[in-house]
Amino acid sequence: MGQSVHFITGAGSGLGLLTAQRALSEGWSVAALDVNTAGLDSLGESPRLLKLTVDITDVDALETAVAQCEDTLGPIERLTNAAAIMPLGLLEDQPRELILKVMTINYGGLVNLTATAFRRMRERGRGTFVSYASMAGHWPLIYMGAYNASKHAVASFTEVLHHEARGSGVRVICVCPPIVATPLLDQAKATTWPKIFNIFPAIEPNLVIDTVEKAVSRNRLWVFPGPITRISWWMRRWMPGLLWWTAHRVEKV
Repeated sequence: MGQSVHFITGAGSGLGLLTAQRALSEGWSVAALDVNTAGLDSLGESPRLLKLTVDITDVDALETAVAQCEDTLGPIERLTNAAAIMPLGLLEDQPRELILKVMTINYGGLVNLTATAFRRMRERGRGTFVSYASMAGHWPLIYMGAYNASKHAVASFTEVLHHEARGSGVRVICVCPPIVATPLLDQAKATTWPKIFNIFPAIEPNLVIDTVEKAVSRNRLWVFPGPITRISWWMRRWMPGLLWWTAHRVEKV
């Protein structure tokens, strides 16, 4: 008790794990959530660390986890939602159940966090809510339809939440990285690897975290890590036909 509390989902791997490791090294108390217990165990042990094996699609389990975090560590000052899955493939080939599962985890988890942790933060009138969307939430691509849909939902939901939270004392931030060198890419490799991924090399996860930290201090809504990410965002807005022309030539679909 006494330290600022960082509540992190998807903390068993990738950006969530790195966020938890960095937060612990900076003196935060950390509630680390994931369905991957082994991944959480890689964080080690600390009196400032609470590891919780939780499925964020289960709102009751999530509410229990939020209450346990605040009872054990103290009020949540920052929340980072990094939990996501990314199986890829043509929409007509992917099972309906898988497409809906992607939406339930990537978007439904955010909805559940808003109904639980965000609600408490707003009642206290302080805190930072970091929502991970993706450039996939702005730039749809062949083989990424299910993931695109979920991240478009995350980006829209977070944007509205940011504006609804104005004046409440809670900052809401939407992070939209491009391809990042994390284990999430293994899911693409195990299903379908878009050729366009070979054109845009993955950026390092530490760059993403550094960019998020700068954005938190400035209370910006959109965070676009990487040297060409914001340019890609503008290209999607102003030249969507050119981007689709490129996608079809690269993917041969």
